[in-house]
Amino acid sequence: MSLAVAACYFAAGRLGLMGRLVVEGVVVTPIWPPTGVAVAALLLLGARVWPGIALGSFLVIASLTTPGPATVVTVVSNTVAPLCAFVLLKRAGFRRDMARLRDGLALVFLGGFGAMTISATAGVGLQVARSSLDASEFWPVWLAWWVGDTMGVLLVAPLVLVLAGPAGRLRLRRWKEAAFLGLATLIVMPVVVLSPMSMLFLVFPLLIWAALRFQLAGSMLCALYASVLATSAATSARGAFLHLTEVEIMAKLQAFNGSAALTALLLASVITEQRATRRSVRRACQELAEVLEHLAAGEPSPDPPGTAESRAAPPGGQRSP
Repeated sequence: MSLAVAACYFAAGRLGLMGRLVVEGVVVTPIWPPTGVAVAALLLLGARVWPGIALGSFLVIASLTTPGPATVVTVVSNTVAPLCAFVLLKRAGFRRDMARLRDGLALVFLGGFGAMTISATAGVGLQVARSSLDASEFWPVWLAWWVGDTMGVLLVAPLVLVLAGPAGRLRLRRWKEAAFLGLATLIVMPVVVLSPMSMLFLVFPLLIWAALRFQLAGSMLCALYASVLATSAATSARGAFLHLTEVEIMAKLQAFNGSAALTALLLASVITEQRATRRSVRRACQELAEVLEHLAAGEPSPDPPGTAESRAAPPGGQRSP
């Protein structure tokens, strides 16, 4: 099982490296999918698969450069951060189906914002300690690193969890609407992202539509697709990212990816929770209606033996002659 996790981590890492940006001379990824894969694997399979995360992290680093002593620090931080997210989510009562708003908030603030500070601080701190990065450049690079890891958790982990559970199974009741939404997403999002008129806000109606009608599976697919398109446009300085500096590109991309992820995740969690509550109320009403119908159709139960005689007897227990 750990080998499968390592293979998925490595594959996600190679995909994430396709969208690299340079901030203060350091290469960073606006979306780092392996963190989402690692957190989802821990939630699905348990803490026993942590060696797969460490192995996958090592393989990603080895594919880029010759491993050295600094590699150990990076591998440890990339393993500890998802483990910390796993522990925090477990203690918060996180449910993998993410059918409650509190689950979405826990993933955002504990699994993403909180735990990913570990990998970002260790990674950038190592660069400063090795004099590869000036101390004055720590915070811009740290922010870019932290956002990349966090986006991996917020965009990839929910999608893996939903698709791996019962809610991710294909349902054909609304296949026409799903096909229309998919077609609109495939057509509208590239036009919006690649347009030099900076119309990224037009992505959000599609995200809201997907969240309202198809909950997490639909909204997270749309958000991930939009973020990948935006990252591709940012790395090539096209469309909405045309004529911007490197810092402006990174800031605009981070703001868009974060807004898309939070909108898709939290809105879908709210809708899922409301639907679950509505189903519970409807089920309770049906059970109550069945009980009332049963009572209305039933006949009074017969009196127990001796009840009539007891009522006919005078006080003292004797009948009058």
